[in-house]
Parts: sequence; structure tokens; C-alpha cells
Amino acid sequence: MATKHQEATELIIEQLIKSGIRLVASLPDDWISDLIHTIDNDRRFTHVPVNREESAIGLCSGAFFGGIPSLALMGASGLVTCLYAMTKINYSYHIPLFLFTTLRGAIGDPRAHHIANGLYLERLMDAISLPYMIVDESRKILRIPDAFKHSQVMNRPTVVAFTEPVLRGEA
Repeated sequence: MATKHQEATELIIEQLIKSGIRLVASLPDDWISDLIHTIDNDRRFTHVPVNREESAIGLCSGAFFGGIPSLALMGASGLVTCLYAMTKINYSYHIPLFLFTTLRGAIGDPRAHHIANGLYLERLMDAISLPYMIVDESRKILRIPDAFKHSQVMNRPTVVAFTEPVLRGEA
């Protein structure tokens, strides 16, 4: 029998498949390690682990020109580090980009070194008019295809940010 955590991961995978995602570029984060592992073992995806967040941005942007729907998967601090790459590449040249991130530093995150992410991530996304969807309830996972389509329609990046309870299947 699947655990709540596994069920949440499988629901996310189903929504990626519905979205048409075929390529996933990822950087590790302990909240999404099971999601990364599941994607890596799923033959429906080509998974490319990258060493820098900007590499995920470049890879997924290039995949767009090759007609390959893609996802950049990273932690919140990684998203913050690649804001320049997104505004320079994706905003300037109207290249859609679909990103998943963790909502680190939110209330309930016991790791003090992530507090800055909780204080600034949403404000940073608002400051650069980066559309995002906070997934703080499992039912919102079903909106992933809508977020992907939004990125394609706008020809700009769109972020889906997950809380830890959702990723654990507890919300």
C-alpha cells in the first residue's frame, strides 16, 4: 500500500504527464528528493541532474526551441539564484519556462537557514512579475497543467511552489 507521501508524488507525476512534460532538469533539495528519484526512474521522462540552477534554466529554455516540454525542478534558494538568468533569457526573448520549487522558510519549516527564503521568495517573484502558484493543499496539485499552459500562453516563466506538508501528503 502506498504511503501518503508516495500518493502525493504520484499525483504530481500524473499532472506532469497530463501537461506533456518530457524533460526534467533538477537540483537536489530534501523536500523534493523523492519526486526527483521517481522522475529519474520513470521512462516517460528524460531526467538531467544539473550542477547549477542556471543550467536548468538554459537546458529547459533550449528544450523549448526543440519542441520538448520541460520542467526545471529546484529548491527555493536555487530559484532565487537564477532570477537574473530568467529575466535576461526568458523575459527578454519571451521563452516559456516551467519551474517547480519548494516553499522553504514558510511557517513550519524548522530550518533556520531557510528563513530568508520564507521572508523574500514571494516578494521577489512579485517584484519581477513572475507568475506563481502556491500549492499548500493537495487538491491544488491538479492545477499543475493550468500553470504549465499559462507559461506557454504568456511565453514567460511560471513557478509552482510546494509546501512541505503537500509534498509529504499531509495537506
